[in-house]
Amino acid sequence: MIGVNGPARALHRQASAGKSDGEVTPGAHNGRVSEDEGPGTAGLHTAASVEPLPHPEPHRAVVLVVGVVATVAFVVLRFAVALGGHEPLPADLWWHDLMVATLGEVGIIAAWVPAIVGGTLGMIVIGILLVAVFLWKRRRWDAVTLASAIIVVVAIGAPMAAVIARVRPEDSLAESVATSFPSGHTAVATTMAVTLGLLLRRWYVWLAGGLWVLYMMWSRTYLHAHWLSDVVAGMLEGVAVATLVWSAVQAYRIRRATPSSPEAV
Repeated sequence: MIGVNGPARALHRQASAGKSDGEVTPGAHNGRVSEDEGPGTAGLHTAASVEPLPHPEPHRAVVLVVGVVATVAFVVLRFAVALGGHEPLPADLWWHDLMVATLGEVGIIAAWVPAIVGGTLGMIVIGILLVAVFLWKRRRWDAVTLASAIIVVVAIGAPMAAVIARVRPEDSLAESVATSFPSGHTAVATTMAVTLGLLLRRWYVWLAGGLWVLYMMWSRTYLHAHWLSDVVAGMLEGVAVATLVWSAVQAYRIRRATPSSPEAV
């Protein structure tokens, strides 16, 4: 006759074997069970200390391709300008004549708005404010992406314009220094617009950013501060920098958050 304690002893042996195979009871830490923790708190320490894995971006490949295409287009345009002896291209002369024909006081006032807001001081202030907002919202990777993109586009564009030293139109109403190619105003404006579009993912952010870039391109040519090819080059530079920096940060985040071994999961 089998006693009633037989099944109980069997169950006890199974439970002990399960624990020896690596199962941890709720509230157990380093082999000890905390008296003030219940089953509902299991895993809270681990979840709080591990940064969640970034969601895979299905369009990351598309963004990277756009960045590469923009870079190639910029290089092609750069060679076209160089082959022409840095003289204005036929499209530059046509657009410049159109801007001269439509020049007026109201247009000049309207053109100076983005020229001032999008200048060096204006972009520094706006950039710092946007980065601060991202940090305040605890979106530190967005802050890192935007700050990095702005730094990269300025670090690349300013020396490049000085080395190329393309002469601006003679009747420039703004700058006169021979740093016409590419347009720094347009490059920074495009970088910020594309980066914010990629980070915020809202159609109205893309619309507002696109309008701002077009406004800036018109402004710089209306004030005769740049040739048309200068602002197109600035736009391509901004697209390339924004997309490539965003892609690099996303790749780093995923690599940093991906466990290196099955035991780290």
